[in-house]
Amino acid sequence: MIVPSPYADLLSVMDARAHTLPVRGSDTRYWEYGDAASPTTVVMVHGFRGDHHGLEAVVAQLHGLHVLAPDLPGFGESAPFTTAGHTVESYADWLTEFLRLVDLPGRVVVLGHSFGSIIVAAAAAQAEGLHADDLVLVNPIAAPALAGPRGVLTRLAVFYYWLAAALPERWGFALLRNRVIVRVMSITMAKTRSRERRRWIHNQHDRYFSAFADRTVVLEAFRASVSRDVSEYADAITTRTLLIAAEKDDITPVAAQVRLQARFADARLHVIPGVGHLIHYEVPETAATRLRRFLDLADE
Repeated sequence: MIVPSPYADLLSVMDARAHTLPVRGSDTRYWEYGDAASPTTVVMVHGFRGDHHGLEAVVAQLHGLHVLAPDLPGFGESAPFTTAGHTVESYADWLTEFLRLVDLPGRVVVLGHSFGSIIVAAAAAQAEGLHADDLVLVNPIAAPALAGPRGVLTRLAVFYYWLAAALPERWGFALLRNRVIVRVMSITMAKTRSRERRRWIHNQHDRYFSAFADRTVVLEAFRASVSRDVSEYADAITTRTLLIAAEKDDITPVAAQVRLQARFADARLHVIPGVGHLIHYEVPETAATRLRRFLDLADE
């Protein structure tokens, strides 16, 4: 069953086009939206276990801008790395190379959500620098995940992925894609009280949360997602940055986001009340508005 997106009409105006580009040993699949002649391009990096679909609700709000949204190697329709592990360092190198290859003119804004925020930060902190004029980190992982407000749940997740690795290949793969467990994850993360919005979010997770190439990819990426955080890279980042955080984020408390902001050379922090780790699903309009204001492109 497919639950229609509440943003389908807006997204259709963005005219999505799919492309494939070999990057660091991965045939990377990415989607292009909007006007390629726009002076501003937003490159979006999705979070762990997702793919580009998770950020399309934000894309739908960005009429007038040019947007690129790749699937991370090993997730969605992108092939896994063939010569490297699926680590933060590998993904950071991949992102840097992806931006070099697409060779975007004009202003380049790189947005990362959740695990994507770690990847973007790691790439921006590299000595050679990321080809980006601005960074936007949504639900940034500002501190170690195990120290978050609901660290017990994170530890349960660690056990879940450990068990998936310990079981025989067939059973481990089945556990990772178990629909009941995916639904529990979705219910835990969603904070909205809207039954219709929760129904759509759960359907999105049912459809895309298990779109990974194999067990090795998802286990390596999970270890990367809980072993690093944005604060490790913030001191080395000079690029102007916007942090869009959530009051009820189960992974990173607001206090950690405030501490993170202070570590950047030039960062602004906006905390959205009443929302958790799914800003991109629950309030994509707010995220897009904050992005536009940050870029001085707000309509108001």
